[in-house]
Amino acid sequence: MSQFGTHNEKRPNILPQKLGSRKSQYARPEHGHYRDALPSIAAANHEYWYEQARTALRKRLQNREGHRSLRAKNVVYFVGDGMGMSTVTAARILRGQRQGKKGEDHELAWDTFPAVAVAKTYNADAQIGESSACATALMCGVKTNFETVGLDARGKFENCFSTFQSKVPSLIDWAQQSGKATGIITNTRITHATPAALYGHSPSRYWEDDSKVPPSSRKSCKDLARQLIEDDPGRNINVLFGGGRRHWMPKVARDPELPNEEGRRLDGRNLINEWVREKKKRGVRAEYVWHKDQLEKINPHEVDYLLGLFAYSHMDFEADRESTPTGDPSLADMTRTAINILQKNPKGFFLFVEGGRIDHAHHYNNAFRALDETLAMETALLAAMEMVNPADTLLVVTADHSHVMTIGGQATPRGHPILGPDSKVSDIDGQPYTTLLYGNGPGYSTPRPIPLNVTTISEDKNGVYGAAVPRQWATHGGEDVPVYALGPLATTLFTGTFDQSFIAHAIAYSACIGEFSDRCNETEDYSASQMSSCIAPEVSGVSGAGAPVVIASSVKVDDSNIRTKSQANQLHVAIICSSVALPEGSQTNKYHTCMNNTIDLSIHHHLQRAMESDIPKCQYAQIFHAEKKKHKNMKTQETIPKTFNVSQQQPTPHILSRLRNVATIAQERFTVNFR
Repeated sequence: MSQFGTHNEKRPNILPQKLGSRKSQYARPEHGHYRDALPSIAAANHEYWYEQARTALRKRLQNREGHRSLRAKNVVYFVGDGMGMSTVTAARILRGQRQGKKGEDHELAWDTFPAVAVAKTYNADAQIGESSACATALMCGVKTNFETVGLDARGKFENCFSTFQSKVPSLIDWAQQSGKATGIITNTRITHATPAALYGHSPSRYWEDDSKVPPSSRKSCKDLARQLIEDDPGRNINVLFGGGRRHWMPKVARDPELPNEEGRRLDGRNLINEWVREKKKRGVRAEYVWHKDQLEKINPHEVDYLLGLFAYSHMDFEADRESTPTGDPSLADMTRTAINILQKNPKGFFLFVEGGRIDHAHHYNNAFRALDETLAMETALLAAMEMVNPADTLLVVTADHSHVMTIGGQATPRGHPILGPDSKVSDIDGQPYTTLLYGNGPGYSTPRPIPLNVTTISEDKNGVYGAAVPRQWATHGGEDVPVYALGPLATTLFTGTFDQSFIAHAIAYSACIGEFSDRCNETEDYSASQMSSCIAPEVSGVSGAGAPVVIASSVKVDDSNIRTKSQANQLHVAIICSSVALPEGSQTNKYHTCMNNTIDLSIHHHLQRAMESDIPKCQYAQIFHAEKKKHKNMKTQETIPKTFNVSQQQPTPHILSRLRNVATIAQERFTVNFR
């Protein structure tokens, strides 16, 4: 777009020219912490999300023939930070227009992928997704709390001790356990919110170095940079490319590129030097680089571990990246080098690539850089596609969350410059406005900003686009984000709408890693059809204060998946059945809902999970029984309340009171469903 004109002096002093400056750290304001919006007891535990993913996988694989022979040896996982649907659409048009086309009918690289889905981006305690919590869902398969990373929802913001029992593994953990090479690429700091989810476990995404960790927590909780070089899986990651040298260097050290800047660490340690020494001590071939010329001189056949920290803070925006030898490499440059190193591993590799600065530009209401960064990530994807075979490589492209940028116009003609003003002026004030606008952010001003040059396009990289509500930085958007996939099982797994936590499990399933590592050895069968029959519950007249009747019955499922009653000491599964009041005329002896409560998990957990599951309720216990036999690593007899005696026909009053709350919810849901 052209530079804003008439009322530019009314806009907040954003200094947009600093957007590309490495000195101007991308800093977000203090967030309001919605700590009262706590997740349910069941959803706080990672096993809840694991089981949700198993259910989603089973639905997609049921009766799917020949999937055992399909396996992703390699995985390349692209995440555009803040790359919502409007960003994808506008970037597609911009790419086409830069090629001299109208733009709307252009196709980006991921537009050609055969599998497309949408992912829900809410956090465990937040309606609008935040980067580190969304990253934890994407990388670890678990929804978690706002501004925490690598934890399930039992982890609490800035509470060090809450991390001890809430840490969750990531895709890189699972890939390394299967012997694969691993790599992380980002143009943000390598310790930033999104990449940190692959190796870190922290109650605060801001604990990038020890200066950010409260003094009372420093002995018990490591900062993210220390975790990366000291702990698994970080110390075993083969390729690490990004920015953020400041979190690796002590305060007494000066940055090699910006000598006026010093490190941030208070412990006096230089983690860059320690990374190099540790690799030499292990006898592995390792190198450290900090600018493009050094990266280009790396011989991938002679290096197995490569650390590249190319900026003091975040790397430059693509629009500001210097082409000199000491400048930053592009995302595509880093992707090519990483794959050349990782593909030497005969067992395959996992590579994560983040276009992280899309988000930063959107926070500034700077649509030009946001779209330009999206196209830079597409270029990196094209580079990867030239080097891998989709027959044995799964490529996934998605976003962690959206942004509040919109695309709008009145009878806007095809080919109209996407970065410019609409073809018509406002019918209220008679002034032009841009096709791209923001719901909130620094682009707000009164009177509103008026773009100049209404007839031609001028790609002004520093233009701040108009916003409806004033904010220092624009917020994230809460709508679902697209997911694109190409490769083994892509069209089977990546379909429909799902929680973004499902993506990590789908990748693991395709690659036979994590809990699905035995799939390719033909010891798992998620595609087997399930029986639809289900015995009716035993109904008890015991009820309290008009609450729905809740009873317990004991059943056993034999090897033929046929249910028979049995003695309590032969229990495999306990079924908690809720008899729900139905509309007048309905038969109350029907099996309204059959909710699974196995001994290995709490009653509350399974009741809630059964009600929220898409599986028919009468199949739920049968499915879980079969699943329990397959997964030997599941917890057994640990979390069931001691007061619950499975030999009783009715739960104790303590359990009954807990069940009534859930049954009340069931009554509200099923009264609607059965009308």
